[in-house]
Amino acid sequence: MTVVHRVLPASPYNDLDSYVRAGGGRALDAAGKLGVDGVMDEVEASGLRGRGGAGFPTARKWRTVRDNLATALRAAVVVNAAEGEPGTFKDRAILEADPYQVLEGALVAARVVGANEVIIGLKASFAPVVARVRAAVEEVVGAGWADGVRISIVEGPDEYLYGEETALLEVVNGRPPFPRIAPPYRRGATDVVESDADTEASSGLSARVDMAGPGGEELAPPALVNNVETLANVAHIVAEGAERFRSYGTAGSPGTVVCTVTGSVAHAGVGEVRLGTPLRAVIDAIGGGARKGRTIRAVLNGVSGAVLSGKALDTPLSHEAFAAAGSGLGSAGFIVLDDADDPVSVAAGASRFLAVESCGQCSPCKADGLEIAASLGRMSTGRADEDDLDVVRERIDTIADGARCALASQHEVVVRSMLKAFPAEFEARLRGGRSVEPAIVAEVLAIEEGAARWDVAHRDKQPDWTTDVVDSGQWPAERLDEHRFHRSGR
Repeated sequence: MTVVHRVLPASPYNDLDSYVRAGGGRALDAAGKLGVDGVMDEVEASGLRGRGGAGFPTARKWRTVRDNLATALRAAVVVNAAEGEPGTFKDRAILEADPYQVLEGALVAARVVGANEVIIGLKASFAPVVARVRAAVEEVVGAGWADGVRISIVEGPDEYLYGEETALLEVVNGRPPFPRIAPPYRRGATDVVESDADTEASSGLSARVDMAGPGGEELAPPALVNNVETLANVAHIVAEGAERFRSYGTAGSPGTVVCTVTGSVAHAGVGEVRLGTPLRAVIDAIGGGARKGRTIRAVLNGVSGAVLSGKALDTPLSHEAFAAAGSGLGSAGFIVLDDADDPVSVAAGASRFLAVESCGQCSPCKADGLEIAASLGRMSTGRADEDDLDVVRERIDTIADGARCALASQHEVVVRSMLKAFPAEFEARLRGGRSVEPAIVAEVLAIEEGAARWDVAHRDKQPDWTTDVVDSGQWPAERLDEHRFHRSGR
């Protein structure tokens, strides 16, 4: 059977009691017996890799935070639940079905890094999920599981960058989601500044913020940021042991992964599979396979990796296999394209999404991104200038110059891979031909009765992050220059 139920249960746990009856709570008990070093050893032995997209080894991230703990202020554990990758709905599905395992995993992590606070970063627009998590927090705290650890929820904006871990920490501090240069193990959820002037509006671009460092000699604390699915796995690993976890998956990518399948398939869905399962089997099991009479032509893994052609459908779901195929596993949100879909319009839609969502702190990311999106938009709608394809090729070579986050490189990789996979279609558009509006490549708002509901309102979002009829011409980082210190009231 392709679909399994480890972190995505077949039926939701409606309250803490039902979670406990199913075995919940054992991770916290085991953590108390194992001690900090024992838990660290178990997580390391499991080979767990982050499920937020990058696949970074979880134990290594935890050890790095432990190596940079502060003298006075304690670290925070931050749950990244700000899901926004196009084609992905897995974190919300997990939280709706079983938020308790995520909270338990976060509390285990808090013990390991000595945190006195767990912060859950959700989007305010995820109203049903926010309500579900808030109720679960009340139950967990009421049952005494928190053991002095404060658990809070931050309801943030809809911007794509909110899901980037350093931008999430900016939102925790009451600011817009602009990625930082310093990683969370150097600059955490609590800013330590040198003077009051550094907490005034407009001061942050040159603010003197203290950094965490090794040896415990710094005042500034680090933060541990982990994805929803990652922390859900932590609860199971600590409760059941690393060996049980490794009985699933591959040597390099152990465990299971929760996938979202949308696009041109029989039905959209979310399901959990063993890592190592072929992509074709995942699409068949979760999405019902190709639409009747159609053939799968390509699969877009959100907007974080290179498109996979229909010839790559037998690629196993693992970090090593996807890397060998020239892509990345990402957050396993698969948007399926069939032989009726127009690859130029899909490339134009993906490019527009990334160009609009760029914050503009890095000029090439925003400027080159908007040029790429404009050229692809003209090509998609049959209005191409003769040099549009040359412009796209030139700009993808420079878009990631000096980038402080991964958005620019994602833009480069997605567009470059589409050009490589479908060269004839792009060349033909320079001669006119068919006119197709850029595809909607945006957040999945819901999956209802086998249909994905996309954020079609994103069509109206301007590059300055407003929905005004006319874009202001300012990039978000310019328009929000008074952003730097607005307390969040946590």
